[in-house]
Amino acid sequence: MAKGKFVSGNIFKHIMVMSSTNAVGLTALFLVDLADLFFISLLGEAELAAAVGYAGTIAFFTTSISIGLSIAMTALVSKAIGEQNREKARRLVINILVTGFIIASFVAALAWYFSPELVSLIGAQGETHDLAVGYLRILLPSMPILCIAMSAGAALRSVGDAKRAMYSTLAGGGVNAALDPIFIFALGLGLHGAAIASVIARFVVAWVALYGVSHTHKLLGMFNYQAWLADQKEIFKVAFPAMSTNIATPVGNAYVTMMIASFGDSYVAGWAVIGRLLPVAFGMIFAISGAVGPIMGQNFGALLFDRVRLASKRAVQFTTFYVTVLALLIYLLQDQIIFLFGAEGDAATMISFYCTWLCIAFIFNGLLFISNATFNNLGYPTTSTVMNIGKATVGTIPLVYFGGQWFGAIGVVAGQAVGSVMFGLIAYFWARRVLVNLGNEAKVEEQEEDVNLSSALPLTPFLSSRAYMCADADESILEEQKNQPNQLNTHQKNGS
Repeated sequence: MAKGKFVSGNIFKHIMVMSSTNAVGLTALFLVDLADLFFISLLGEAELAAAVGYAGTIAFFTTSISIGLSIAMTALVSKAIGEQNREKARRLVINILVTGFIIASFVAALAWYFSPELVSLIGAQGETHDLAVGYLRILLPSMPILCIAMSAGAALRSVGDAKRAMYSTLAGGGVNAALDPIFIFALGLGLHGAAIASVIARFVVAWVALYGVSHTHKLLGMFNYQAWLADQKEIFKVAFPAMSTNIATPVGNAYVTMMIASFGDSYVAGWAVIGRLLPVAFGMIFAISGAVGPIMGQNFGALLFDRVRLASKRAVQFTTFYVTVLALLIYLLQDQIIFLFGAEGDAATMISFYCTWLCIAFIFNGLLFISNATFNNLGYPTTSTVMNIGKATVGTIPLVYFGGQWFGAIGVVAGQAVGSVMFGLIAYFWARRVLVNLGNEAKVEEQEEDVNLSSALPLTPFLSSRAYMCADADESILEEQKNQPNQLNTHQKNGS
């Protein structure tokens, strides 16, 4: 088969194309969520907006299962593409889709049954509690469809077809946006109407993505029960830690929501606006993990380790610049945001504080996203799990608790931001260590074939320093090396 799309060409261009197309699709869906909240706010009941905040926290938890499975799809299929093993890629696509549907169905059923208890657990009471439960019980049965949609989109990105992945989410966002006012206002269904529109949109996303996988790329193999069983070990080696990783984030958010709820529904309403605003503003950063993952995976499968390192470096540079610009823009537009959503009192205070002081901290969320992509696609998914569970526990619970005790609801969100900074930096430096040492084991083994152990050992620090310098190589140097394979191989065999 032909080589992967990302094993040649300008790394930064690949990142920009993948991130922007992925971000357009994600932002379309996030915009629809924001529009849901806007339409509901027009009904003039604070309980409705608060119910969306509570329900969104539980929905985020269930969606994280789907995100974890889509990460497994990206890591395994992109590597198979990089290895030029298309049959393996086709087999993995169908098997991951089946596994995802089964797991999502089980989790959705549990979450549906225990919705009242889950919503109570994060602090909802009275009418707000009942509204959130009703919203969830309409939305949750469509979770298996969402899982298929996200995994199919990940398969498209794994082969470099970011545009079709974008088209699927755009189609779903368009349908949702069109149906929202019809169901909420014309049919008088209110909050339940918003949930119904979201369910229909999920089916649209799944259909468009699956069509691209099966008809355009012919990447959907025939299901074979024995092959499916045989692949479960490889799938869960990535999927289980990836799901654990993504569950950790909504668990942390649930604790934050619970703490904010202790200060009243008005603060929760403000938090709901922030929860919808951030994904829209920073959709490009949410998208970058799914964008850089296939690039790393293909180059890792093709053993082009210098390009893997460069992909990480360019992603970090882009994230820092993008968040800085957007954080400044949000700061300048905070009064318009508060006015648009009719926020008053405590809700307005919450939104204003976040827009002024905490948006810039999203740089460190971006570092964590990029590090997660590094770990998941280079064979260290458990490390990603450790980072995210650490952030959701050590980096959230004590900081949020004491922040709330000392500074109220404002201190809760500030404590969460401090935890993001801490674990973003820890994950970043850990990922750099993985990247610096990438490929060194194979080089040391090659040296040991030619020289004895005593003479080979002194080369190890030199190999590490060479790998570090490769991380700073630009695209032109990498392309020149690719054009001189014989000279490069001779160079490596001489131990340089």
